Amino acid sequence: MDIMRIPLGHWIESGLQWLTSEYSGVTRQIASFTQANIDHLNDALLWLPEWALMALMALACWRLSGVRLAIGAMAGLALIWNLGLWTPMVETLTLVVIATLVAVVIALPVGIAAALSERLYRLVMPVLDFMQTMPAFVYLIPAIPFFGIGAVSAIFATVIFSMPPAIRFTILGIRQVPGDLIEAADAYGATRTQKLVKVQLPLSLPTVMAGINQTIMLALSMVVIAAMIGAEGLGSEVWRAIQRLRPGDGFEAGIAVVILAMLLDRLTQSLRKSR
Repeated sequence: MDIMRIPLGHWIESGLQWLTSEYSGVTRQIASFTQANIDHLNDALLWLPEWALMALMALACWRLSGVRLAIGAMAGLALIWNLGLWTPMVETLTLVVIATLVAVVIALPVGIAAALSERLYRLVMPVLDFMQTMPAFVYLIPAIPFFGIGAVSAIFATVIFSMPPAIRFTILGIRQVPGDLIEAADAYGATRTQKLVKVQLPLSLPTVMAGINQTIMLALSMVVIAAMIGAEGLGSEVWRAIQRLRPGDGFEAGIAVVILAMLLDRLTQSLRKSR
């Protein structure tokens, strides 16, 4: 018995075509604005001498964590510079920073609203499940029609892919605040905003920072994958090594990605502990 096939793929393609045709002006403005910010941050980081940026990052590690992390950061960044991957590392760092900032700016209000509203919570959780289980490569498909090939599409896909942990951990942190503290705030006549700002957010900050840490890690992994759609950085070095069958170059770029991931992970963990 023949069963009619649901034309889901055709519906999705038609929807994407309609969105790109109707909102092409908006997406072009967003793309030009985002690309300008990417170029400015890249130029600023590359304007600094390598030793100066190393020293600044080592100083940040020393202030947040201690001497061991500062020495490790200095050694890792020196190895990246020695391998000739300094410029790709800076380009990757720029994409991760911008994508993480955008993801956090969107995720924190959504997470706070979902934590305070049971109806919104039930609506948001299935969406987050869908976003986290969807294969990462799929997010590259709608990015190209909206923003074209390049860094802007990479940031668009990275924001969608890396945002769910920040929302989940924000919801978890606020919902884990002890009920007796909420009752005490109510007894003192605190408004809903005062309870959120002075009780719930400060107590949930460690959990929220853990979510931001996971967002950074996912953003870094997605930025590497986004080299397939023209995003420059360490991911493009890995992709070129695969295309040219040069495993040595691929491993060098992979080691640089690992060093950058470890550095960002330790920094955010240290910031979480210090707070």
